[in-house]
Amino acid sequence: MNEKIQSVLNSLPHKPGIYLMKDAEGTIIYVGKAISLFNRVRSYFQESTDHSPKNRSMVAKIDDIEFLVVQNEVEALVLESNYIKQNRPKYNVLLRDDKSYPYIKVALTEDFPRVYRVRSFHHDGNRYFGPYTNSGSVDATLDLLNKLFAFRTCRYDGSAWAPPEKGEPPANWKLKLLSRPCTQYYIHRCTAPCVAYTTREEYNAIIKQVLLFLEGRHDEVLKDLQAQMEKAAEDLNFEEAARLRDRIQAVERVSEKQRIINTEAQDDQDVIALASEDDETCAQVFFFRGGKMVGREYFILQGTRDSSAGEVMASFIQQFYQSSPHVPPEIMVEVEPDDRLILQTWLKEKRKGTASANGRSAVTITTPRRGDKVEVVKMVKHNAQLVLEQQRIKWLTDTQKTQLALEELQQVLNLATVPLRIECYDISNTQGSDSVGAMVVFEGGRPKNSEYRRFKIKQVEGPNDYASHQEVLRRRFRKAATNTSSLPSKPDDDISTPIGETIEEIIQDGEPQTTGKSTETTQHDWAMPDLVIIDGGKGHLNAALQVMRELDLDIPTIGVAKEEGSHTKLNTAEEIYIPGANEPIILPRNSQGLYLLQRIRDEAHRFGITYHRKLRSNRTFKSVLDEIPGIGPKRKQTLMKHFGSVRAISNASLDDLAALEGMTRDAAEKVKEYIGRVE
Repeated sequence: MNEKIQSVLNSLPHKPGIYLMKDAEGTIIYVGKAISLFNRVRSYFQESTDHSPKNRSMVAKIDDIEFLVVQNEVEALVLESNYIKQNRPKYNVLLRDDKSYPYIKVALTEDFPRVYRVRSFHHDGNRYFGPYTNSGSVDATLDLLNKLFAFRTCRYDGSAWAPPEKGEPPANWKLKLLSRPCTQYYIHRCTAPCVAYTTREEYNAIIKQVLLFLEGRHDEVLKDLQAQMEKAAEDLNFEEAARLRDRIQAVERVSEKQRIINTEAQDDQDVIALASEDDETCAQVFFFRGGKMVGREYFILQGTRDSSAGEVMASFIQQFYQSSPHVPPEIMVEVEPDDRLILQTWLKEKRKGTASANGRSAVTITTPRRGDKVEVVKMVKHNAQLVLEQQRIKWLTDTQKTQLALEELQQVLNLATVPLRIECYDISNTQGSDSVGAMVVFEGGRPKNSEYRRFKIKQVEGPNDYASHQEVLRRRFRKAATNTSSLPSKPDDDISTPIGETIEEIIQDGEPQTTGKSTETTQHDWAMPDLVIIDGGKGHLNAALQVMRELDLDIPTIGVAKEEGSHTKLNTAEEIYIPGANEPIILPRNSQGLYLLQRIRDEAHRFGITYHRKLRSNRTFKSVLDEIPGIGPKRKQTLMKHFGSVRAISNASLDDLAALEGMTRDAAEKVKEYIGRVE
């Protein structure tokens, strides 16, 4: 600890405030708040404190500390939010690209208000809805709104199209209308206030419907449209009544989609859940208005690997609602955020004076423990997990990142060329039974599903992953080895046949079932890999290398295993074993090459475990019914479809079994006799 830091620690007051950690270059690397600056800041430098890896890394880089004293914890929270947004410190949990989130703006301060997309939110008398993470969804929403409600989309100044709504017009004011309406009027997407085809009051009624729709108050919109349709019909304006009828039906369709998820609460609610992977967290938010779900958005936070769930939740709430134009009276969360009471006080202040507050400014943050609310939170969390997985898959489509990952692997593994074709092998079994091997292929950093293969392990008894890997590799590479080396040719047998199974035994993801001519696929039709990955540690790698030497193949081969002692995703690291090295390679957690290796290894595991479960399920079913004399596939299907399980069949009477279509008394007696003997 340098003298500069020590002097700051000695001068810290026992008061609330924020502190700024700076590195040697004067860059702010962390912003924090504290009820007592003296206690909080000094805790970073106490040797007895059990710091997280992130905090240890941060403390090592601290060269100076600044602090600001405030009146209370809420002021500290607001000030902390502003500094984080302005400086985006390296060690804070940050919303990714938070400055680019779009909003829908209803420009109430304009004459004949417009509805359009903006990139910032201001307290300026207009209404804002958002933020949205997808610009495409904003455009789709605006297009839907314009189909339902005929508001103007032009940029003309409408102040001269009608006298002011309140008060007398200025002395020099005079009515100025356009000569004719634009195309939007003729396709019923604008009521043309520019040529006085509608009054200011009529146009404002349309904007009121837009606001109600965006707020999720569809019942009020429908009630208003219904009244307009009935009035148009009474006035014998059937064309207008028909248009209003179509709008009513469109609003009802949207409303029905949102009624699929309905809570009992009558007030507005936001539901938030998290899903974390590596150094990123997806925060998924579902918006409920009047009990109906009206929308959902997800946000990606960075720098969350060594942060607790409560800290991440608090950081997200703080950053999200700082720029959100609407704060609901209730926020349901998956985990209780740190400083919950302070956050509630801050949100209450933000909610005051908003159009949706209606005199009630209290905000509660709750973590449901039982009942339907828990199920809603679980659903939101499941969506967060799906989004995070989609983001990982999307990463693979980024050519620049995948090329960087491949080049990094070439350098780290000391390969002669960039590994354009990578094959990864994994073994799946349950205590040695139904053991299968999986091979996945990535070319150019992307999965090549058509060349995925699965192997039934045929020559290995019991749970022996080493021998199973060897069998799979022999069956994959033997013909290629005999075609390219001095090994004597060997007649095909069950092992030397490269894949060894017909198309009925080889299941290819993403490929249609092959019919017609020859259905057997052999490995010598494939290109040779630039890199082979074995899912496992040093022992698995040595077993694989033994086969490579046996077949006289010079293919770079590595083993990838989770670091010993890593049992949680929060601290997961990968050990990369290479031939001839005593210690494994451990890549940085933000390494693109590591990310690609993990993706390939996880894909091999997914592919193999799916096939293993299928075989295990088939074996269990077959052992009970398929061996009964006189019970063929049709009768078996009839029995299972009617009773649902073997246990239910066992409990059924002879009369019930014999009464089924296709069954006889004799067949029913055989079923009862056989199942009773097995049980």
